[in-house]
Amino acid sequence: MDKIKGATNEAVGKAKQGIGEATGNDRLEGEGAVQEVKGKGQQALGDAKQATKDAVNTAAGAANKNL
Repeated sequence: MDKIKGATNEAVGKAKQGIGEATGNDRLEGEGAVQEVKGKGQQALGDAKQATKDAVNTAAGAANKNL
């Protein structure tokens, strides 16, 4: 879910930046930059959660094989 939200925020942020740049709206361009960074952070969080989940599943699978 974090990865989806992150990708959405990143895309919307890039769009806002482009519109802000095209119209000379510095505020919109700045909001877009912030939203893009937020999206990248959300995606990183999603990646970290997935990596943790994968590691736990791998460890659990190895433990079950040893029993």
